[in-house]
Amino acid sequence: MEEFVPEKEGVVERNGVMYVSGSRSIARVASALANETRAKIIELLVDGPKDLDYIAREIKQSKANISSQIRRLEEVGLVSSIYQPGERGIKKFVELKVNTLVFILARKEKAEG
Repeated sequence: MEEFVPEKEGVVERNGVMYVSGSRSIARVASALANETRAKIIELLVDGPKDLDYIAREIKQSKANISSQIRRLEEVGLVSSIYQPGERGIKKFVELKVNTLVFILARKEKAEG
């Protein structure tokens, strides 16, 4: 299997894998993950998209707080929201955008020649 190394520092998504390199990007993504509620949200989404009501019930927190936590995960590109018709209006569903997260701590310089 060929090792993928992004051309420059930042966040790159490729084939369901998020590659994060550079201290600023690593800190930003790690900070989003450094919260138990957000980690639980990600665990719930592993099996597929879930609606906001379901996530709030499972985690036993308000929909407002869960929505705020989801926004934080969206900011770093780990999840996305989808809106679909429900019984009483539009329902917000959340899904994982990637299934693997790779932090690149040291970049190898490409050999010349």
